[in-house]
Formats: sequence, structure tokens, C-alpha cells
Amino acid sequence: MNRNGQHMNDGRPKHECGVCGIYGHEDAAKLTYFGLYALQHRGQESAGIVVSDGSKVCLHKDMGLVPEVFSESILQGLPGHMSAGHVRYSTTGASNIINTQPLMVTHKGETLAVAHNGNLVNSIELRNDLETKGSIFQTSMDSEVVLHLLARTMHLGLDRALSESFSCLKGAYSILLMTSDTLVAVRDPGGFRPLCLGKLNNGGWIVASETCALDLVEAKYVREIEPGEVLIINKDGMRSLFPCVQQKTSYCIFEQVYFARPDSNIFGSNVYETRKRMGEVLARECLVDADFVMPFPDSGNYAALGYSRASGLPLEMGMIRNHYVGRTFIQPTQSMRDFNVRVKLNPVRSILEGKRVVIIEDSVIRGTTGRSRVRALRDAGAKEVHMLISCPPTRNACYYGIDFPSPTQLVAAGRTVDEIARELGLDSLYYLSIDGLVEATGLSFDSFCLACFNGDYPVAPDLSFCKDALEI
Repeated sequence: MNRNGQHMNDGRPKHECGVCGIYGHEDAAKLTYFGLYALQHRGQESAGIVVSDGSKVCLHKDMGLVPEVFSESILQGLPGHMSAGHVRYSTTGASNIINTQPLMVTHKGETLAVAHNGNLVNSIELRNDLETKGSIFQTSMDSEVVLHLLARTMHLGLDRALSESFSCLKGAYSILLMTSDTLVAVRDPGGFRPLCLGKLNNGGWIVASETCALDLVEAKYVREIEPGEVLIINKDGMRSLFPCVQQKTSYCIFEQVYFARPDSNIFGSNVYETRKRMGEVLARECLVDADFVMPFPDSGNYAALGYSRASGLPLEMGMIRNHYVGRTFIQPTQSMRDFNVRVKLNPVRSILEGKRVVIIEDSVIRGTTGRSRVRALRDAGAKEVHMLISCPPTRNACYYGIDFPSPTQLVAAGRTVDEIARELGLDSLYYLSIDGLVEATGLSFDSFCLACFNGDYPVAPDLSFCKDALEI
């Protein structure tokens, strides 16, 4: 664990969080449950749902996966036509019960709840200012800042409170807010994180991080929540505010590379198709003389399809994934080398023996997992092992809601590609160019935040936030 009590990850980038809200359906809690189930890939530490019938507000949340936190009886105890749910992976704040979301408070008789995906890069400055003015914080999360800002301005009316509060924030935020009778969806002016609106079969509404949540509850996709939009839904209908200064979009390109589910549409394109195009561009940029191409399932599957199609190399599944490895799997003894790799992925020796193999991966962060997997291929008899990555080298920290480690822990920071190849035990290594990656998305270069690749941060984080983040 790190100093905040978070479990150190296995070298893969960690997902941020996912949100799902319902308005205008008598089974709001159950629909939100299914929406969160579809978004489970965005956070596996905790889950929560807050629900309202227009007057009474109820909340249930706990540590664990969505089906571990909620049962049929718990959902039946959450009545109401409006709800907001959250799945979490901690990027700020410790991984414990007090930091689970949605956060809910009651201030002057009004209930406020918030579910947040992203990171506020000026949260320390805002928190210090609020504490000076008498605010008392209950958690270590940046999301709580939003509640305190709203509570201090609610006497001005909801619209003014929302405008005043969100004009103070800097960073990445796709947020669901709830009062006892209103659901509010907010997206930061850069649009770092995805957030979309759908219509339910009964005429109600759903807001979710990804369209895969809409698909599961058979909702019709309407549109993305626009960058900088504050969408208000209540008994009077739907309306939007745009309180923040307009800026160029800063879509997180890692959503397309890794985070979003391949069956989702985000930033105007389908993730599955985009990842296949990444593989096709990879083949154009780097054609390797080999016997076949393979992914490490499931992360490289779609780029591998594209590479195989464009290169003419056959696609094989040289590693088989065990989908039934639970969170409570008994840990092996020290003598069982690379057990954690082998319990998840096992090489197919008859396919690999004596072959020249091209591995397609979506990313390499710390490199620890990659080293073990390459060693497993060698042990299975692979003659040559080449790796192609469907994104550029990740050399910089993220301050916008992805749990990349500090640059000192990034395998690509301060190393050449040849040095990384030797570190991973590869015969060769190639990364997709930034231009090639952007081309695969079908959008323009200036649509994206590319800071993890090129260090160009579209929203400059406060120095105190940078120092705190890099110590994690």
C-alpha cells in the first residue's frame, strides 16, 4: 500500500471512477445498479447509490464490487424515482469506507449528494480556503470540496449556487449531483472524462459515464453532456447552464486507448473500432517479420485484430486468460515465481514453441507485468518476442483522474525505447506515434489531452497538488 492506504497496482494503469444517474423511473435504484454493473471496469474498490422519492433521500454504499455491495433486498429498501450511483477506484483519498461515494450531506434542511469521476487540480487551495472560513471536512477526497462550495451558496438558489461553485473548479470532473427533487449532471469545460445522456423506455432519463450503461438498461442514446455544461433535470423538465469560460476540449485519449469499454461510444466514436484502427496504423508504422501476432488478453485484443488485418500476419491467442480469478485468491509462497501472472494468463506452448511472435499491447506503465509475461513466452519456447504498443510511451504523471504513478516509476520515463526493450526482455519494441494515435481516433490533434505522453498539461495543476500527487 502507499501512504494513503491504497493498494499498489500490478503495473497496469488503474481506472478512475464511473457514475450513473436515473431520473423519472420508479425502479431508479435497480436501473442504477445495472448501470454501475456495466461500468464496473471503471472502479472495483467501492460502490454506492443514493435515491430519492422527491422528499426522502436514502443512501447505501460499501467497499467491494457492485454485486457484493447490493442485494435484491437492499435495492428494494432504496425506493424512489431518482438516483445517482458511483463505482470507485481511488485516485485522491484513501481506499476506505469513509471515502466511498456518493457523498451526502444535509445543510439547512436540504440534502446534497455528489458522485464524481475525475480529479480537481486546485482542490488543496479550495479546501484550505474553505477550512479557513469554517468548513469541516469528513473525508480526504477532492469531491467533498464540491459539496462545501454548494452548501455555502445554496441560499442564492440552485442555478446561482451551481454557477458560483463550478466556476471555482479547475481540473477534470464528470459529476452527478442530487438534491431531494433534482438531478444535475456536470462536465468540466475541457471534457476530460466522458458523460452521456440517454432516454429510458418509459420517458425517463439516464446519465452515465459510458454508453454501455445505456445499452444494458435498453435506453436510447441522446447525446454527450457537453464540455462545460450543467444539465438540470427535475419535474419542470430539462435545462442547461454554461457557467464556465469556454476552452478547447481536452478529451483524455487514454479513455480510447485503455479505459473505456470497447462496446462504448465516447468522444463521438466507437472504442472497438478506434482500437482496431490503432492496430492498423501500427502495422503501417512498424511491420515486423514474424510468424503471427497475438494480444495479451484482454487489453490488446482489438488493436491486435487491426494489426493482423493490415499486416497479413495471422492472429493467434498465444496466452489464455483465466476469467475466474477472484479478489480473495489465496496468495502463493515466495518460491512460486511469477504465480500472479500465470494464474491469470497461461501460454499455449504448442503455438509458441519455436515461433517469432509479435505481441500487441495497449500500454506499458511500470513494466513489471510486461517483464513477467515476456518471460513466460520465452519459457514456453518462443524463438523471438517483439512488442508493439498501440499508444506512445507514457512518460508523465496524470493529474486528471488516472492513477499513473510518479515519473520515477514509469518505465518509459528517462529511458530510450531500446533501453525499455532490454528492460522487458524483448527482441524489439515499438510505440505508436502520437500522430498515429490521434489519426486512429478520427478527431483533431487539439481535441485531446496528451499530457501523459508529451507533458503538455491543458489545465495547470497547483504546485501543492503536484507535490502531493507525486508522493503517492
